[in-house]
Amino acid sequence: MLVSATEMLKKAKAGHYAVGQFNINNLEWTKSILLTAQELNSPVILGVSEGAGKYMGGYHAVVGMVNGLLQDLNITVPVALHLDHGSFEGCYKCIEAGFSSIMFDGSHYSIEENVAKTTELVKAAHDKGLSIEAEVGSIGGEEDGVVGMGECADPDECKAIADLGVDFLAAGIGNIHGKYPENWKGLSFETLDAVQRKTGELPLVLHGGTGIPADMIKKAITLGVAKINVNTECQLAFAAATRKYVEEGKDLQGKGFDPRKLLAPGAEAIKATVKEKMELFGSVGQA
Repeated sequence: MLVSATEMLKKAKAGHYAVGQFNINNLEWTKSILLTAQELNSPVILGVSEGAGKYMGGYHAVVGMVNGLLQDLNITVPVALHLDHGSFEGCYKCIEAGFSSIMFDGSHYSIEENVAKTTELVKAAHDKGLSIEAEVGSIGGEEDGVVGMGECADPDECKAIADLGVDFLAAGIGNIHGKYPENWKGLSFETLDAVQRKTGELPLVLHGGTGIPADMIKKAITLGVAKINVNTECQLAFAAATRKYVEEGKDLQGKGFDPRKLLAPGAEAIKATVKEKMELFGSVGQA
């Protein structure tokens, strides 16, 4: 059964580890992530962007697939199904469809409008027992066609949003989505430390987990990060394994063209990536 992400992240922050949010794109992704979480006895958050939700046929289809897998694969570790970078309308659609957690990304609005919309969504989510994440300061990289360098959030604005009752907060600390450019300055730990001081017990979220060096990830966890989002890394691993399979001509041998065979190496590569991240984040054995 799906659970909200509130308890798992409070536990993670208190225990100085982080829970991974792994974005899903299809059945292979979802199955690989869930099986790995179960095998490692780790809590997990399945992230769904609005684009991926649309790609998979809609939010009800996603909820149906995830709930079916939890049941049929006997998944007993805590699993949250979370809307990633949701719009105001998208958040309502996911609440209605049966997600257990949402993220409202109001970072592109003025702080006043971000506060107003977040306030309304906190009530809507909590009325249904969902957890809600908010964002302050834009995360860089390409997101919906907009490429940004990764701004640092204003700690006072973070406190204003935290005080609205959100369950966890994504604060921009120079992190970006996708591959990091050569001239990347690294994470701003000063910003993270200042945000943590203002927001206290609130679990913080690090977006753009792909390509951040392991020592920086570990340091971010010591400064209150309890949720780390991973997406690009699983995509790259899946693509590389699929490319290898095709380049070696395996799709031309016997029934190698069967999608179950064609997609198997990619699915295994996702499992390996998720395992590596869960070990780095410290969530293994924490379910």
